[in-house]
Amino acid sequence: MRERLWHARPRSHERYRASHRQVRRERRHDPDAPVILYGWHPVTAALANPARRIRKILATENAARRLADDGIRLPLEPELVRPDAIAARLSPDAVHQGLLAEADPLPAPDIDELAPKGTVLALDQITDPHNVGAILRTAAAFAVAAIVTTARHSPEATGVLAKSASGALEWTPIVVVQNLARALAALKERGFLIAGLDGAASEDIAEAGLTSPLALVLGAEGKGLRQGTRAACDRLARLDLPGAIKSLNVSNAAALALYITNRSSAPLRGS
Repeated sequence: MRERLWHARPRSHERYRASHRQVRRERRHDPDAPVILYGWHPVTAALANPARRIRKILATENAARRLADDGIRLPLEPELVRPDAIAARLSPDAVHQGLLAEADPLPAPDIDELAPKGTVLALDQITDPHNVGAILRTAAAFAVAAIVTTARHSPEATGVLAKSASGALEWTPIVVVQNLARALAALKERGFLIAGLDGAASEDIAEAGLTSPLALVLGAEGKGLRQGTRAACDRLARLDLPGAIKSLNVSNAAALALYITNRSSAPLRGS
């Protein structure tokens, strides 16, 4: 997880990124700001989630017809709009499929409310919303109990992240903490084994004998695990890759690590 490919972005993306940073600053100071969900799977998953309060639905005529044809119950009447009215609220490359919803944030558990069983993923300053969204989707597929992330240096659970998660935002709780090392210490006190994924570790994750309850810690691409996070781990393990490239995108690494730990350790599957 030490390689990162950088690509030039069009100027329109730079304008969007500046606008997105402003939105993030506003959300940090306004906990009541709505979560923006767009695309078929994120919006319909939110509509099916009784814990999610929907404030507003924007839909094109085609999307509204599809909602009706699929028998999807709506908590309120959608506002019919043209596709460009939805596109104007999103990044230039966003695929909204004619559907956008404003919703309340989901309730989030505290770190001490997590039951000491199964697997938790802890993200150490992973800031790319595409990566975090993909990790959420994988986490839902492997029945991960929760995602633990920090209040700073992490993306909001809205917009691009929700789209990348493809509905998984409704299934996997996100625990937001101020200090990750302290949160890992709290998990350790509750019986979790803290295992950090590190490409330089001497131990292969497939042979590490990781047991449940497990907190699997993932570091940001390029930087990896920070020193304080590494020190908070009980074990460090690597993904032993047979090919010429020895590192993966962090969301792919998360998927492979969860697959290996679920196959190699019965307590993780049955906990």
